Amino acid sequence: MMYKRCICIAGMWMLVFMAAGVAFAQSRDTIRMMQYNLMNYTNTSGVSDCNSTTNNLDSKDAHLRTIFQYVKPDVFCVCELGSHNQYADRLLDNVINTNGIDYFRHGPLTSLSGGYIANMIFYDSRKLTLYNTQTITTAYRDINGYKFYYNADNLSSGDTVFMTFWIAHLKAGSYSSDASARLTQVQRLMNKLTQLGDPGNTFFSGDFNLYDSDEAAYQELTQYSNSLYRFYDPLNRPGRWHNSAQFASLHTQSTHSQDADCFSAGGLDDRFDFILVSPSVYYGSNKIHLVDGSYHALGQDGMRFNSSITSPSNNSIPSYVANALYQQSDHLPVIMEMTIDAHVGVPEYPSKVLINVANPVRDELLIEMQNEEGCQYDISIFTMDGRCVARHSEQLDAGRHRLTYPFHYPKGIYLVVFRNVNGLKITKKVICS
Repeated sequence: MMYKRCICIAGMWMLVFMAAGVAFAQSRDTIRMMQYNLMNYTNTSGVSDCNSTTNNLDSKDAHLRTIFQYVKPDVFCVCELGSHNQYADRLLDNVINTNGIDYFRHGPLTSLSGGYIANMIFYDSRKLTLYNTQTITTAYRDINGYKFYYNADNLSSGDTVFMTFWIAHLKAGSYSSDASARLTQVQRLMNKLTQLGDPGNTFFSGDFNLYDSDEAAYQELTQYSNSLYRFYDPLNRPGRWHNSAQFASLHTQSTHSQDADCFSAGGLDDRFDFILVSPSVYYGSNKIHLVDGSYHALGQDGMRFNSSITSPSNNSIPSYVANALYQQSDHLPVIMEMTIDAHVGVPEYPSKVLINVANPVRDELLIEMQNEEGCQYDISIFTMDGRCVARHSEQLDAGRHRLTYPFHYPKGIYLVVFRNVNGLKITKKVICS
Protein backbone atom coordinates (compact mmCIF):
# COMPACT_ATOMS: atom_id res chain seq x y z
CA MET A 1 0.00 0.00 0.00
CA MET A 2 1.35 3.43 -0.98
CA TYR A 3 1.20 6.30 1.45
CA LYS A 4 1.78 10.00 0.92
CA ARG A 5 4.97 11.03 2.71
CA CYS A 6 6.28 14.38 3.90
CA ILE A 7 10.01 14.98 4.00
CA CYS A 8 11.48 17.57 6.33
CA ILE A 9 14.21 19.39 4.38
CA ALA A 10 15.26 21.71 7.16
CA GLY A 11 16.88 18.87 9.12
CA MET A 12 15.58 16.55 11.81
CA TRP A 13 16.28 18.56 14.94
CA MET A 14 16.33 22.30 15.44
CA LEU A 15 17.71 23.87 18.59
CA VAL A 16 16.38 27.30 19.44
CA PHE A 17 17.35 29.32 22.48
CA MET A 18 14.68 31.38 24.21
CA ALA A 19 15.27 33.92 26.93
CA ALA A 20 13.08 33.83 30.04
CA GLY A 21 12.75 37.58 30.55
CA VAL A 22 16.14 38.16 28.89
CA ALA A 23 16.51 39.52 25.34
CA PHE A 24 18.21 37.49 22.62
CA ALA A 25 21.81 38.34 21.84
CA GLN A 26 20.88 38.07 18.17
CA SER A 27 22.41 40.08 15.36
CA ARG A 28 21.18 40.50 11.82
CA ASP A 29 23.10 41.77 8.86
CA THR A 30 21.49 43.58 5.95
CA ILE A 31 22.26 42.81 2.31
CA ARG A 32 21.27 45.45 -0.24
CA MET A 33 20.89 44.16 -3.79
CA MET A 34 20.76 46.30 -6.94
CA GLN A 35 19.92 45.11 -10.46
CA TYR A 36 20.79 47.45 -13.33
CA ASN A 37 20.76 47.37 -17.13
CA LEU A 38 23.87 49.41 -17.90
CA MET A 39 22.77 50.18 -21.47
CA ASN A 40 25.58 48.83 -23.58
CA TYR A 41 28.58 49.23 -21.31
CA THR A 42 30.83 48.69 -24.33
CA ASN A 43 31.70 50.67 -27.42
CA THR A 44 31.36 47.90 -29.96
CA SER A 45 29.23 48.36 -33.04
CA GLY A 46 26.52 46.01 -31.82
CA VAL A 47 24.01 48.83 -31.32
CA SER A 48 23.41 51.62 -33.83
CA ASP A 49 24.06 55.15 -32.55
CA CYS A 50 26.07 53.82 -29.58
CA ASN A 51 29.74 54.61 -30.00
CA SER A 52 32.69 56.13 -28.18
CA THR A 53 31.12 59.58 -28.48
CA THR A 54 27.43 58.99 -27.77
CA ASN A 55 28.06 56.26 -25.17
CA ASN A 56 31.43 57.31 -23.80
CA LEU A 57 32.69 54.90 -21.16
CA ASP A 58 34.54 57.56 -19.19
CA SER A 59 31.28 59.49 -18.81
CA LYS A 60 29.36 56.32 -17.98
CA ASP A 61 31.92 55.46 -15.31
CA ALA A 62 31.47 58.84 -13.65
CA HIS A 63 27.67 58.61 -13.63
CA LEU A 64 27.67 54.98 -12.52
CA ARG A 65 30.11 55.83 -9.72
CA THR A 66 27.66 58.47 -8.49
CA ILE A 67 24.79 55.98 -8.50
CA PHE A 68 26.79 53.20 -6.84
CA GLN A 69 28.09 55.44 -4.06
CA TYR A 70 24.58 56.77 -3.41
CA VAL A 71 22.94 53.33 -3.20
CA LYS A 72 25.87 51.44 -1.62
CA PRO A 73 24.73 47.95 -2.66
CA ASP A 74 26.36 44.81 -1.29
CA VAL A 75 25.35 42.79 -4.36
CA PHE A 76 25.33 44.51 -7.74
CA CYS A 77 23.81 42.51 -10.63
CA VAL A 78 24.11 43.95 -14.13
CA CYS A 79 23.27 43.18 -17.71
CA GLU A 80 24.42 44.77 -20.98
CA LEU A 81 28.05 44.60 -19.88
CA GLY A 82 30.52 44.10 -22.72
CA SER A 83 31.15 40.39 -23.17
CA HIS A 84 34.87 40.62 -22.50
CA ASN A 85 36.47 40.44 -19.08
CA GLN A 86 38.10 43.84 -19.61
CA TYR A 87 34.73 45.53 -19.09
CA ALA A 88 34.05 43.73 -15.81
CA ASP A 89 37.54 44.68 -14.61
CA ARG A 90 37.09 48.25 -15.77
CA LEU A 91 33.81 48.66 -13.94
CA LEU A 92 35.25 47.10 -10.80
CA ASP A 93 38.37 49.29 -10.81
CA ASN A 94 36.93 52.59 -12.10
CA VAL A 95 33.48 52.58 -10.51
CA ILE A 96 33.21 50.26 -7.50
CA ASN A 97 36.61 49.87 -5.84
CA THR A 98 37.23 53.60 -5.51
CA ASN A 99 37.24 56.18 -2.69
CA GLY A 100 38.76 53.81 -0.18
CA ILE A 101 36.78 50.72 -1.22
CA ASP A 102 38.91 47.72 -2.21
CA TYR A 103 36.86 44.71 -1.12
CA PHE A 104 34.45 44.17 -4.03
CA ARG A 105 34.97 41.30 -6.44
CA HIS A 106 33.19 40.11 -9.55
CA GLY A 107 32.20 36.68 -10.78
CA PRO A 108 33.50 34.96 -13.91
CA LEU A 109 32.20 36.33 -17.21
CA THR A 110 30.63 34.02 -19.79
CA SER A 111 29.29 34.50 -23.28
CA LEU A 112 28.67 30.91 -24.37
CA SER A 113 25.53 31.94 -26.26
CA GLY A 114 27.45 34.55 -28.23
CA GLY A 115 26.72 38.25 -28.58
CA TYR A 116 28.46 41.43 -27.53
CA ILE A 117 26.81 41.93 -24.10
CA ALA A 118 26.76 39.74 -20.99
CA ASN A 119 25.65 39.56 -17.36
CA MET A 120 27.82 40.06 -14.30
CA ILE A 121 27.66 40.17 -10.50
CA PHE A 122 29.79 42.33 -8.21
CA TYR A 123 29.79 41.60 -4.48
CA ASP A 124 31.18 42.72 -1.14
CA SER A 125 33.74 40.02 -0.34
CA ARG A 126 33.66 40.96 3.36
CA LYS A 127 30.10 39.63 3.51
CA LEU A 128 29.93 36.99 0.80
CA THR A 129 32.16 34.29 -0.67
CA LEU A 130 31.51 32.91 -4.15
CA TYR A 131 30.86 29.16 -3.87
CA ASN A 132 30.11 28.06 -7.44
CA THR A 133 28.62 29.23 -10.73
CA GLN A 134 26.22 27.89 -13.35
CA THR A 135 25.65 28.98 -16.95
CA ILE A 136 22.56 28.33 -19.07
CA THR A 137 22.88 28.93 -22.79
CA THR A 138 19.98 30.26 -24.87
CA ALA A 139 19.48 31.37 -28.46
CA TYR A 140 20.24 34.96 -27.42
CA ARG A 141 22.26 35.38 -24.21
CA ASP A 142 23.53 33.36 -21.28
CA ILE A 143 21.60 33.09 -18.02
CA ASN A 144 24.14 33.15 -15.20
CA GLY A 145 23.86 31.72 -11.69
CA TYR A 146 26.19 32.64 -8.82
CA LYS A 147 25.96 30.78 -5.51
CA PHE A 148 27.42 32.40 -2.39
CA TYR A 149 27.74 31.67 1.28
CA TYR A 150 27.55 34.35 3.94
CA ASN A 151 30.72 35.03 5.93
CA ALA A 152 29.06 34.41 9.29
CA ASP A 153 30.72 34.75 12.67
CA ASN A 154 30.36 31.00 13.14
CA LEU A 155 31.73 30.11 9.70
CA SER A 156 34.53 27.98 11.14
CA SER A 157 31.95 25.67 12.71
CA GLY A 158 29.95 25.42 9.49
CA ASP A 159 27.20 27.86 10.53
CA THR A 160 26.30 29.95 7.50
CA VAL A 161 23.60 30.52 4.89
CA PHE A 162 23.76 30.01 1.13
CA MET A 163 22.11 32.17 -1.50
CA THR A 164 22.06 32.03 -5.30
CA PHE A 165 21.65 34.95 -7.72
CA TRP A 166 20.52 34.23 -11.27
CA ILE A 167 20.78 37.04 -13.84
CA ALA A 168 19.16 37.17 -17.28
CA HIS A 169 18.56 39.59 -20.12
CA LEU A 170 15.55 38.13 -21.90
CA LYS A 171 14.68 38.69 -25.56
CA ALA A 172 13.45 42.19 -26.29
CA GLY A 173 10.46 43.02 -28.50
CA SER A 174 6.68 43.10 -28.42
CA TYR A 175 5.93 40.56 -31.16
CA SER A 176 4.49 37.16 -30.30
CA SER A 177 7.73 35.57 -31.50
CA ASP A 178 9.64 37.67 -28.93
CA ALA A 179 7.30 36.54 -26.15
CA SER A 180 7.78 32.92 -27.25
CA ALA A 181 11.55 33.37 -27.13
CA ARG A 182 11.33 34.76 -23.58
CA LEU A 183 9.25 31.76 -22.53
CA THR A 184 11.84 29.37 -23.97
CA GLN A 185 14.59 31.16 -22.08
CA VAL A 186 12.88 30.95 -18.69
CA GLN A 187 11.88 27.34 -19.34
CA ARG A 188 15.58 26.56 -19.58
CA LEU A 189 16.10 28.22 -16.22
CA MET A 190 13.26 26.31 -14.56
CA ASN A 191 14.53 23.03 -16.00
CA LYS A 192 17.97 23.78 -14.61
CA LEU A 193 16.58 24.60 -11.17
CA THR A 194 14.68 21.32 -10.98
CA GLN A 195 17.86 19.46 -11.97
CA LEU A 196 19.81 21.19 -9.19
CA GLY A 197 17.24 20.36 -6.50
CA ASP A 198 15.83 22.47 -3.68
CA PRO A 199 16.55 26.08 -4.75
CA GLY A 200 16.87 27.38 -1.19
CA ASN A 201 17.47 31.14 -1.05
CA THR A 202 17.38 32.10 -4.72
CA PHE A 203 17.02 35.44 -6.52
CA PHE A 204 16.29 35.91 -10.22
CA SER A 205 16.89 39.38 -11.60
CA GLY A 206 17.52 41.18 -14.83
CA ASP A 207 15.95 42.95 -17.76
CA PHE A 208 13.07 40.61 -18.55
CA ASN A 209 11.42 42.78 -21.25
CA LEU A 210 7.95 41.73 -20.02
CA TYR A 211 4.90 43.81 -20.90
CA ASP A 212 2.36 42.27 -18.54
CA SER A 213 1.88 39.56 -15.95
CA ASP A 214 -0.17 37.40 -18.32
CA GLU A 215 2.82 36.83 -20.56
CA ALA A 216 3.77 33.16 -20.66
CA ALA A 217 7.32 33.75 -19.38
CA TYR A 218 6.07 35.51 -16.24
CA GLN A 219 3.47 32.80 -15.68
CA GLU A 220 6.12 30.11 -16.09
CA LEU A 221 8.19 31.76 -13.37
CA THR A 222 5.45 32.61 -10.88
CA GLN A 223 2.97 29.78 -11.43
CA TYR A 224 5.37 26.93 -12.05
CA SER A 225 3.74 23.52 -11.59
CA ASN A 226 6.10 22.51 -8.77
CA SER A 227 5.66 25.15 -6.06
CA LEU A 228 9.10 24.39 -4.59
CA TYR A 229 10.70 26.08 -7.61
CA ARG A 230 8.15 28.83 -8.13
CA PHE A 231 9.33 32.45 -8.03
CA TYR A 232 7.52 35.23 -6.20
CA ASP A 233 7.28 38.87 -7.21
CA PRO A 234 7.80 40.92 -4.02
CA LEU A 235 5.71 43.78 -5.44
CA ASN A 236 2.79 41.45 -6.23
CA ARG A 237 1.21 43.94 -8.68
CA PRO A 238 -0.10 41.84 -11.59
CA GLY A 239 -1.58 43.52 -14.64
CA ARG A 240 -0.61 45.07 -17.94
CA TRP A 241 2.30 47.28 -16.89
CA HIS A 242 3.02 48.61 -20.38
CA ASN A 243 1.90 52.19 -20.96
CA SER A 244 -0.43 52.18 -17.96
CA ALA A 245 -0.55 55.10 -15.53
CA GLN A 246 -1.94 52.65 -12.96
CA PHE A 247 1.54 51.10 -12.71
CA ALA A 248 3.56 54.31 -13.01
CA SER A 249 5.38 53.63 -9.75
CA LEU A 250 6.69 50.31 -11.15
CA HIS A 251 8.06 51.53 -14.47
CA THR A 252 11.81 51.24 -15.07
CA GLN A 253 12.22 52.19 -18.74
CA SER A 254 12.86 54.68 -20.36
CA THR A 255 14.61 57.47 -18.48
CA HIS A 256 14.38 59.67 -21.60
CA SER A 257 11.21 61.13 -23.10
CA GLN A 258 12.95 62.25 -26.32
CA ASP A 259 15.35 60.51 -28.68
CA ALA A 260 18.95 61.01 -27.60
CA ASP A 261 21.71 59.05 -29.31
CA CYS A 262 21.55 55.42 -28.15
CA PHE A 263 18.95 56.03 -25.41
CA SER A 264 15.43 54.73 -26.00
CA ALA A 265 12.74 57.38 -25.91
CA GLY A 266 9.11 57.53 -24.79
CA GLY A 267 9.58 58.18 -21.09
CA LEU A 268 8.94 55.78 -18.21
CA ASP A 269 6.11 53.49 -19.31
CA ASP A 270 7.44 49.91 -19.04
CA ARG A 271 8.34 47.58 -16.20
CA PHE A 272 11.23 45.66 -17.75
CA ASP A 273 13.56 45.25 -14.76
CA PHE A 274 12.80 42.71 -12.01
CA ILE A 275 13.99 40.95 -8.90
CA LEU A 276 12.06 37.75 -8.18
CA VAL A 277 12.65 35.48 -5.19
CA SER A 278 12.24 31.83 -4.26
CA PRO A 279 9.72 30.59 -1.65
CA SER A 280 12.43 30.41 1.03
CA VAL A 281 13.21 34.10 0.58
CA TYR A 282 9.60 35.19 0.17
CA TYR A 283 8.50 33.47 3.39
CA GLY A 284 11.76 34.01 5.28
CA SER A 285 11.99 30.32 6.14
CA ASN A 286 15.76 29.87 5.74
CA LYS A 287 17.63 32.68 7.55
CA ILE A 288 16.98 35.34 4.91
CA HIS A 289 14.10 37.79 5.27
CA LEU A 290 12.96 40.49 2.86
CA VAL A 291 12.82 43.98 4.32
CA ASP A 292 9.24 45.14 3.90
CA GLY A 293 8.90 48.07 1.52
CA SER A 294 12.54 48.00 0.43
CA TYR A 295 11.89 46.93 -3.19
CA HIS A 296 11.83 49.98 -5.46
CA ALA A 297 13.16 51.47 -8.66
CA LEU A 298 15.66 54.20 -7.84
CA GLY A 299 14.19 57.63 -8.53
CA GLN A 300 10.74 56.30 -9.38
CA ASP A 301 8.29 58.47 -7.44
CA GLY A 302 5.20 57.51 -9.42
CA MET A 303 5.17 60.90 -11.17
CA ARG A 304 7.21 59.83 -14.21
CA PHE A 305 4.54 58.34 -16.51
CA ASN A 306 5.67 58.94 -20.11
CA SER A 307 8.18 61.44 -18.71
CA SER A 308 11.90 61.39 -18.03
CA ILE A 309 13.62 60.72 -14.72
CA THR A 310 14.49 64.42 -14.40
CA SER A 311 11.37 66.16 -15.70
CA PRO A 312 9.10 67.00 -13.98
CA SER A 313 11.38 67.80 -11.06
CA ASN A 314 12.25 64.66 -9.10
CA ASN A 315 12.28 65.17 -5.34
CA SER A 316 12.68 61.50 -4.38
CA ILE A 317 16.46 61.60 -4.90
CA PRO A 318 19.12 64.32 -5.05
CA SER A 319 19.26 66.12 -8.38
CA TYR A 320 22.82 64.94 -9.04
CA VAL A 321 21.66 61.31 -8.72
CA ALA A 322 18.68 61.92 -11.04
CA ASN A 323 21.06 63.44 -13.58
CA ALA A 324 23.40 60.45 -13.29
CA LEU A 325 20.49 58.08 -13.90
CA TYR A 326 19.47 60.14 -16.94
CA GLN A 327 22.97 60.13 -18.42
CA GLN A 328 23.96 56.55 -17.57
CA SER A 329 21.18 54.33 -18.96
CA ASP A 330 17.65 54.28 -20.33
CA HIS A 331 16.74 51.88 -17.50
CA LEU A 332 16.37 52.50 -13.77
CA PRO A 333 18.07 50.16 -11.31
CA VAL A 334 15.82 48.16 -8.99
CA ILE A 335 16.84 47.75 -5.36
CA MET A 336 15.82 45.36 -2.60
CA GLU A 337 17.10 44.70 0.91
CA MET A 338 17.15 41.51 2.94
CA THR A 339 18.29 40.62 6.42
CA ILE A 340 20.39 37.57 7.27
CA ASP A 341 20.27 35.82 10.62
CA ALA A 342 23.99 36.21 11.07
CA HIS A 343 24.51 34.84 14.55
CA VAL A 344 22.33 33.75 17.45
CA GLY A 345 23.98 34.14 20.83
CA VAL A 346 23.05 32.27 24.00
CA PRO A 347 21.23 34.45 26.55
CA GLU A 348 22.20 34.48 30.20
CA TYR A 349 19.29 32.29 31.35
CA PRO A 350 18.29 30.22 28.34
CA SER A 351 15.53 27.68 28.15
CA LYS A 352 15.73 25.15 25.33
CA VAL A 353 13.11 24.08 22.85
CA LEU A 354 13.73 21.08 20.62
CA ILE A 355 11.40 20.49 17.69
CA ASN A 356 11.45 17.48 15.41
CA VAL A 357 9.04 17.19 12.48
CA ALA A 358 9.14 13.52 11.55
CA ASN A 359 8.20 11.94 8.24
CA PRO A 360 4.40 11.47 8.41
CA VAL A 361 2.66 8.49 6.89
CA ARG A 362 -1.01 7.66 6.45
CA ASP A 363 -1.96 11.33 6.20
CA GLU A 364 -0.61 12.08 9.67
CA LEU A 365 1.89 14.75 10.70
CA LEU A 366 4.09 13.77 13.63
CA ILE A 367 5.79 16.43 15.76
CA GLU A 368 8.04 15.83 18.76
CA MET A 369 8.86 18.70 21.10
CA GLN A 370 10.90 19.07 24.23
CA ASN A 371 10.80 22.25 26.31
CA GLU A 372 12.13 23.16 29.72
CA GLU A 373 9.24 25.47 30.64
CA GLY A 374 5.49 25.15 30.25
CA CYS A 375 4.02 27.38 27.59
CA GLN A 376 1.16 27.70 25.11
CA TYR A 377 2.04 27.02 21.47
CA ASP A 378 0.19 27.83 18.27
CA ILE A 379 1.05 25.47 15.41
CA SER A 380 -0.07 26.55 11.92
CA ILE A 381 0.30 24.84 8.55
CA PHE A 382 0.57 27.04 5.45
CA THR A 383 0.65 26.33 1.74
CA MET A 384 3.41 28.06 -0.22
CA ASP A 385 0.96 30.66 -1.53
CA GLY A 386 0.32 31.79 2.04
CA ARG A 387 -2.99 30.00 2.69
CA CYS A 388 -3.40 28.59 6.21
CA VAL A 389 -4.88 25.09 6.00
CA ALA A 390 -4.73 24.20 9.71
CA ARG A 391 -4.12 25.80 13.06
CA HIS A 392 -3.69 24.04 16.40
CA SER A 393 -3.20 25.38 19.92
CA GLU A 394 -1.45 23.40 22.63
CA GLN A 395 -0.76 24.16 26.30
CA LEU A 396 2.38 22.16 26.98
CA ASP A 397 4.00 21.50 30.34
CA ALA A 398 7.75 21.24 30.69
CA GLY A 399 9.01 17.98 29.25
CA ARG A 400 8.82 15.91 26.09
CA HIS A 401 5.68 15.83 23.94
CA ARG A 402 4.50 13.82 20.96
CA LEU A 403 1.86 15.53 18.84
CA THR A 404 0.00 14.12 15.86
CA TYR A 405 -2.29 15.97 13.47
CA PRO A 406 -4.23 14.90 10.39
CA PHE A 407 -2.55 15.87 7.13
CA HIS A 408 -5.05 15.44 4.29
CA TYR A 409 -3.55 17.83 1.78
CA PRO A 410 -2.40 17.62 -1.84
CA LYS A 411 1.19 16.98 -2.82
CA GLY A 412 3.43 20.02 -2.53
CA ILE A 413 5.49 22.08 -0.16
CA TYR A 414 4.14 23.32 3.18
CA LEU A 415 5.38 25.49 6.03
CA VAL A 416 4.76 24.42 9.64
CA VAL A 417 5.03 27.51 11.85
CA PHE A 418 5.45 27.28 15.64
CA ARG A 419 4.77 30.30 17.85
CA ASN A 420 4.45 30.78 21.59
CA VAL A 421 3.43 33.58 23.91
CA ASN A 422 7.07 34.43 24.64
CA GLY A 423 7.68 35.53 21.06
CA LEU A 424 9.32 32.38 19.70
CA LYS A 425 8.72 31.69 16.00
CA ILE A 426 10.11 28.60 14.25
CA THR A 427 9.32 27.67 10.64
CA LYS A 428 9.83 24.11 9.39
CA LYS A 429 9.49 23.30 5.71
CA VAL A 430 8.02 19.95 4.59
CA ILE A 431 7.34 18.41 1.20
CA CYS A 432 4.45 15.99 0.65
CA SER A 433 5.02 13.61 -2.23
